[in-house]
Amino acid sequence: MEERIKSFPEFYRFYLTEHRNKTSRILHFTGTFLVFVLVVVFIATGGGWEWLLVPVVGYGFAWIGHAFFEKNKPATFKYPLWSLISDFKLFFEILGGKRSFDSSRD
Repeated sequence: MEERIKSFPEFYRFYLTEHRNKTSRILHFTGTFLVFVLVVVFIATGGGWEWLLVPVVGYGFAWIGHAFFEKNKPATFKYPLWSLISDFKLFFEILGGKRSFDSSRD
């Protein structure tokens, strides 16, 4: 039986190893960016059922990255909260220049 990761820093190191492909990182970044756009739009307009699009867009882009480019299983299924937090952390690290779409430059 596989041992569970016990801390967020340990999980984030694992998360980065599962997100090495440049196209996958671009898809994750795009999905997270669109989540922010949708949230702002839905807050401004009151949004109704459209709120259901937020996780579909966010996870949709990410899961395409895993299925077709990383060729691995998203950590979302085993570590949902840490995975979500890591998506946002990577987004802001790329936005701030700490990390790159090209993981070899991290």
